[in-house]
Amino acid sequence: MSQSDWIACVALDLPTRQTFDYRIDPDAGGPCVGPGMRVRVPFGRRSHIGVVLELAARSAVPAAKLKPIGALIDARAVLDSQLLSLLRWAAQYYHHPIGEVLAAALPKQARLGAPAQRLTEHWHLSADGAAALAADEPRRAPKQRELLAFLSSGHGASADELLNWRPNWRDHARPLAARGWIASSEQPSALGPAVAPAHIVTSVAPVLSAEQSAAVAAVTASLGGFASFVLHGLTGSGKTEVYLQSVAAVLARGERALVLVPEIGLTPQLVGRFAARFAEPLAVLHSGLTDGQRLNAWRLCLSGEARIVLGTRSAVLAPAAQLGLIIVDEEHDSSFKQQEGGFRYSARDLALVRAQSLSIPVLLGSATPSLETLHNIAAGRYRRLDLPRRADQAPPPRLSYVDLRQETLTAGLASTAIQAIERHLSSEGQVLVYINRRGYAPTLLCTACGWIAPCSDCDARLTVHQAACKLRCHHCGAERPLYEQCPTCGFAVKPVGQGTERIAETLARIFPHAPQARLDRDVVRHQAELTAVVERVSSGSARILVGTQMVTKGHDFPNVTLVVVLNADQGLFSADFRAAERLAQTIVQVAGRAGRAMRPGEVLIQTAYPEHPLLQSLLRDGYDGFARAALLEREQAQWPPYARLVALRASGTDAEAATRFLSAARRGAPAMPGVKLLGPAPAAMAKRAGRWHAQLLIECAQRGPLHRFLDQWLPEIAELPDGRQVRWSVDVDPLEIL
Repeated sequence: MSQSDWIACVALDLPTRQTFDYRIDPDAGGPCVGPGMRVRVPFGRRSHIGVVLELAARSAVPAAKLKPIGALIDARAVLDSQLLSLLRWAAQYYHHPIGEVLAAALPKQARLGAPAQRLTEHWHLSADGAAALAADEPRRAPKQRELLAFLSSGHGASADELLNWRPNWRDHARPLAARGWIASSEQPSALGPAVAPAHIVTSVAPVLSAEQSAAVAAVTASLGGFASFVLHGLTGSGKTEVYLQSVAAVLARGERALVLVPEIGLTPQLVGRFAARFAEPLAVLHSGLTDGQRLNAWRLCLSGEARIVLGTRSAVLAPAAQLGLIIVDEEHDSSFKQQEGGFRYSARDLALVRAQSLSIPVLLGSATPSLETLHNIAAGRYRRLDLPRRADQAPPPRLSYVDLRQETLTAGLASTAIQAIERHLSSEGQVLVYINRRGYAPTLLCTACGWIAPCSDCDARLTVHQAACKLRCHHCGAERPLYEQCPTCGFAVKPVGQGTERIAETLARIFPHAPQARLDRDVVRHQAELTAVVERVSSGSARILVGTQMVTKGHDFPNVTLVVVLNADQGLFSADFRAAERLAQTIVQVAGRAGRAMRPGEVLIQTAYPEHPLLQSLLRDGYDGFARAALLEREQAQWPPYARLVALRASGTDAEAATRFLSAARRGAPAMPGVKLLGPAPAAMAKRAGRWHAQLLIECAQRGPLHRFLDQWLPEIAELPDGRQVRWSVDVDPLEIL
């Protein structure tokens, strides 16, 4: 049976769960077509680029109606069998259209048909150029004539060869190209795994502590087989050095390493550490890259040239062959879960599945492991590796609470906190003030009639941005000029509450001789701006740093001796069952910025509820103690990790459309033992960006019955007539109950 007798099952980047069958036309690739290759196929009145999932002997579509593949784009699979298997598993687990899942593994330009091979600029002599050279032209430009002669040998030359021949060759090429005597084209480089060179250490590795050595030994002993480790280390305990030395062992075996980080801001910092240690090709993947940069990084992975792949969430889908180790830094971070639009996957969980399928170890690192991860440790599925001491042997910071009920406040800062800031500045320390709220103030209030500036498109208040003279919605991005008077009664308005901008203003007024820096999304929009702020703090030129969650993301500020946490009560009374976990992680992470060198650190947490059990357990027993108590509460309430959750979400322009749709979906749900449906209910912020949102939760103690239920139910939901009036999505293992 020749391949032209087979049928290609093709997945297209469309919001449909079906694949499409096409006839293999020998003229369009013939025997070369195979799974994991991109093809251009006719679809309706247009052509689309898709990925071949498999070859089949027959199709449900009559042979006369089967259209042929229009063109084969790749000479070999861009998604190898193991990665293709992972993506198919992910589509099934997350109940997402397979075409969109495959598209998530390809950079934009690859989805549009860009060659998988890196392209090189190649110059050659034209017929007119050859005639000119034969006539000894151009006589008055000997350098141009030499260039013609250089290109006349063989089949021309690449730009790199020309650069080696003469650094300023382009100066002579331009007039020759203008006369049509030479021409350039882009030619693909060879595609295929590069021969792995021996890794080269370019900086001296520090001596490891006993705990670090034990962690590295455990990971390296497991190379060549699947194992899951959790590197639980205090902030500053040297987790990165364990990563580096584990990767060195992987490279020595001729294999590659994949390293995931949660935020773009951490990427350059970690890239710098890896580049300083290894003289190895490194591919970096994150959302801050241009389309061209992302394509080039993807090509480095695909060709095998990149020995180390480092990136954020989407890098878990990179086509890195011969992987020997996967590392997930800050595994607890919610950034690893895609939560908005499209393919809602967990990069941490996919990293574990990918490592298991490849029979390689995976290393999860965090000072505050997620409760799911700690539960897996307790169940024996993960092995815990502890780093209980800081690498510089500095003692952990002293943590205490400031009772706001007994304090005088100055624009949100308690008098005890102000005195502590003054004390640490006087002793040449640096101070970090954390508040997870951007802008100047969260509310603009009329002192006469009580009017509060609302967002017209959300159930939210507009945030005051004093420096920009704007009111902005942090949920939909809407903005308007800052009011000076109440639009309802004409009386004066005032900002109420604090954000980073107002706290920075207050500190500048109280401590005018202490230079400060701010770290939030309003002042740091690009990587260069982030680097500049971090450098100012690290060098000591900024004595006070005010910031949001950006300051908790792994930055090392060795001279910070005091951390002040404002608005610590935000997560204490949330309806989201994960809020307490996130608050505890944030407090521990930001507290870890203090006392990183040999100077002792101090952490002050402002709260109106110092007796709250969560805060007391953190103070008394640390994060481990909090986690034990929180896991017990989760078990009693049968929330994850003791149950499995799926959120069916819907939104519509009509206030009732989403709820109607979810109610109809619930009525059509199949009966299955152990599966409970909760809702539907409006989201906590029912109106957002001009749409009304609601959700229906599906709960089950076991994964198997839950997914069998979804397999039966989702096709029925897709046929609901109300579905045309709403946007709906399925979120498996949701991190937020909206």
